[in-house]
Amino acid sequence: MQDSAAASPKGQPFCVRQGGSPLVLAIPHAGTHIPDDVSMALNDTGRALSDTDWHMDRVYDGLLDDVTVVSARFHRYVIDANRDPSGASLYPGQNTTGLVPLTDFDANPLWALEPDAETIDARRARFHAPYHAALSAELARVRALHGFAILYDCHSIRSDIPFLFDGTLPDFNIGTNHGVTCAPALQAVALRHCAAAAGFSHVVNGRFVGGWTTRHYGQPDQGIHAIQMELAQSTYMQQSPPWAWDDDRAARLRAVLGPMLRDIAALDLS
Repeated sequence: MQDSAAASPKGQPFCVRQGGSPLVLAIPHAGTHIPDDVSMALNDTGRALSDTDWHMDRVYDGLLDDVTVVSARFHRYVIDANRDPSGASLYPGQNTTGLVPLTDFDANPLWALEPDAETIDARRARFHAPYHAALSAELARVRALHGFAILYDCHSIRSDIPFLFDGTLPDFNIGTNHGVTCAPALQAVALRHCAAAAGFSHVVNGRFVGGWTTRHYGQPDQGIHAIQMELAQSTYMQQSPPWAWDDDRAARLRAVLGPMLRDIAALDLS
């Protein structure tokens, strides 16, 4: 696997590791970089970065050889790499956060000085667009190698967030926009592994049906199949500061994810 980050200009907002399999992992929300000008505009709640997809890189690290990984280095409070760049809501009529979130997942304000339209435009060009240019390039490269590409969008979230959803979130939340973004075989493989995982709960196209990344790139008729996996953070970590990794829980989770990714990468969707 080639790590192209070393060859990237200093300060690049993303990191790419290139592999040769059909599978591309996207990690849009694990980054914690906040530029100084953004940090100064955040309030104390914002600077706590509570809505990070903590440890996502570590959750998936080493589970599959020869896989491509595209990770955002910037935090979602700078701009959310999994939101429509136009600012359109992912979930109209439901509580959610926007392209540049104004509140955290508990509806607490994030900003001492809220970003204006010009600021958001600048962040879109500086962070959102380069991340997606890199992801698009890797999907195109992989599709050229195999005739198809599989995008697996990696996410996690606290399991109890009343502002966003009722009750406790299942452990595995598979999103394919109700089957639109991938071939049925891809959803079936993910579902089979999640359903067979003892001690874990799961749902398909529940509260999270796939974010903008999954919906935008998932075009099976064009040879790109996309699926989102939203993990409840209770499956691998402490869900409050300092957001600590839990070795035992993470080992059980990774024992499910590894075989699932291997079976996904072995699919022939050409």
